[in-house]
Amino acid sequence: MSDIDAPARSADDTHEDGSLARLTIDTIRTLAMDAVQKANSGHPGTPMALAPVGYTLWSQFLRTDPAAPDWPNRDRFVLSVGHASMLLYALLHLAKVREIDADGKPTGKPAISLDDIKDFRQLDSKTPGHPEYRMTTGVETTTGPLGQGCGNSVGMAIAERHLAAYFNRDGFPVFDHDVYVLCGDGDMMEGVSGEAASLAGHLKLSNLCWIYDSNTISIEGHTDLAFIEDTGKRFEAYGWNVIHVDDANDCDAMAQALATFRTTSDKPTFIVVRSVIGWGSPRANSEKAHGEPLGEDNVRATKKAYGWPEDAQFLVPDGVADHFHDAIAARGEPLRTNWEAMFGRYRAEYPDLAAELDRARKGELPKGWDADVPVFPADAKGIASREANGKALNAIAAHLPLLMGGAADLSPSTKTNLTFDGAGSFEAGSYGGRNMHFGVREHAMGAIANGMALSYMRSYTGTFLVFADYMRAPIRLAAIMELPVIFVFTHDSIGVGEDGPTHQPIEHLATLRAIPGLDTIRPGDANEAVEAWKVALTHTHEPTVLIFSRQAISTLDRGKYAPASGLTKGAYVLADAEGGDPEIILIGTGSEVPMVVAAHEQLTASGVRSRVVSMPSWYLFEQQDRAYRDSVFPRSVTARLAVEQGGELGWDRYVGLEGRTITMSTFGASAPLAKLQDKYGFTVENIVAVAQSMLEKK
Repeated sequence: MSDIDAPARSADDTHEDGSLARLTIDTIRTLAMDAVQKANSGHPGTPMALAPVGYTLWSQFLRTDPAAPDWPNRDRFVLSVGHASMLLYALLHLAKVREIDADGKPTGKPAISLDDIKDFRQLDSKTPGHPEYRMTTGVETTTGPLGQGCGNSVGMAIAERHLAAYFNRDGFPVFDHDVYVLCGDGDMMEGVSGEAASLAGHLKLSNLCWIYDSNTISIEGHTDLAFIEDTGKRFEAYGWNVIHVDDANDCDAMAQALATFRTTSDKPTFIVVRSVIGWGSPRANSEKAHGEPLGEDNVRATKKAYGWPEDAQFLVPDGVADHFHDAIAARGEPLRTNWEAMFGRYRAEYPDLAAELDRARKGELPKGWDADVPVFPADAKGIASREANGKALNAIAAHLPLLMGGAADLSPSTKTNLTFDGAGSFEAGSYGGRNMHFGVREHAMGAIANGMALSYMRSYTGTFLVFADYMRAPIRLAAIMELPVIFVFTHDSIGVGEDGPTHQPIEHLATLRAIPGLDTIRPGDANEAVEAWKVALTHTHEPTVLIFSRQAISTLDRGKYAPASGLTKGAYVLADAEGGDPEIILIGTGSEVPMVVAAHEQLTASGVRSRVVSMPSWYLFEQQDRAYRDSVFPRSVTARLAVEQGGELGWDRYVGLEGRTITMSTFGASAPLAKLQDKYGFTVENIVAVAQSMLEKK
């Protein structure tokens, strides 16, 4: 609506508390306008359009307690349209949500104060441009890249169903919450939302409700420039219950739609809401209302149209916050206190389960969780590290009931299937299963795993390393959110062989290692693979990428060489020079470690003092102190040779100016592995020859 003289239809004034409802909705709108204007940056139009939707959902339906925002059975609210962050910040402020610290303890402060809103998008504020998990109490997940919040929400809904199947007992509904999402046209255009929605429909996740803001405006203009599909029919085809609300300002229609969701028990719900972006402003229904401040004159004109004091800034009228908070708390506080009383009885009757939930909330592992991990004997033939991965995973998962995941239709290849008795498959009507079948949906798989991790699960995924490209966004967001998700990748190199360059990862190791806060581990044999799993599960604030081979790797004799536990330090001296300091250091990762060891043996036999360093994790190595790092890579030894069937990028940090690498500088080729190794120099003979040439030049 571009006519600024039109009456503000924020809520029906004849409704009980109608005047306060309208006043609250317009407070949300004006706070968004003022914050964006003050920051001279942001997205005012969507918060203005969706204020009635957010108000209705929070005041009438969302089961949460502002005084206890980490209550385990609270409903989850995900703002997938993260650019509309001021909507969430205004809701948190007006709801009087209380801040908690990293340990879940109250700080005595509001989650979002009015000063925080005035500090919108400023350095170190609690109101960044897009909502960030861990930074701001009440933010359930970091959103920004469109579609990610949608994917996260499916993971949250999956987690609720699995937690309910595992923890609930007769008379003890420990988990029965719902997951609500606000999403928009951009989310619908991004493929990840379609992948996630398709799986949610298949799984009949009736605890999931997406509210789709169909405002038909994107940055470039009207969405019909690129997007004309009937989204509702698409979601019907996915198996969702689709409801249409023709006007976002019609709070009664919105409430009816949400009530229908609450009574739907066999499928997720998709509510299509028609809204007008920048509602009530001169820029309404225009891309100009999307991603830039309205401008001071337009802000004044819009406030006039709302019947708002034109010169007032960051105004929260008397009674508004109390009205909004009381509506939420009157429902949420009794639900929370009753839940806590119920859980006290549950703890007395099921102490082991209660203790398990306590550990899950703290990110702790039970005693003996790694008691049955395999130890592999020395074997020249060896096994593929993906095989060792599967054995380690199953040995550990049998002791960790909340360790749950699966593959993108590749579990027979990635060996990520849980095969012990009782593991089962997670399917509609069988939510106690622990094997996820994500289908060929890598992008959604990553986003869903993040959502599961946000809901007390220890989640993992599985696919080929080359498809890390399809999962870059959720892996990066897991690192930003400090989520201990485990991303398993197999078929890690040109060892894929005949599948050819489309399936042979080259640059992927470098790009994963470049992500801050992500532990990328490429084990060098079966026992390092076991250690890698142990490290991954002890991480509490960082995701882990585990990278395994398709082909067999020799299992090293740990009686002769250093123990695989050296992996915990990222890099360690696997075999050292005899009779003095090393003349050259050979560095290997993954399937190249045994061939580097073989080259070391040949060099030693020829009188060369060489050292072998197994370096499965750059991330872990960089966390060690200077003394340890210098002990592995003495500064006096400048002849260093790194061998890895991946790109060279980054290895200069460890080999130095005088070092060399045997790495990939091109894409691979389709041929048997042995032929490829000959072609690209990944042979013991070539490693020895390069090492000798380096020493001859010194």
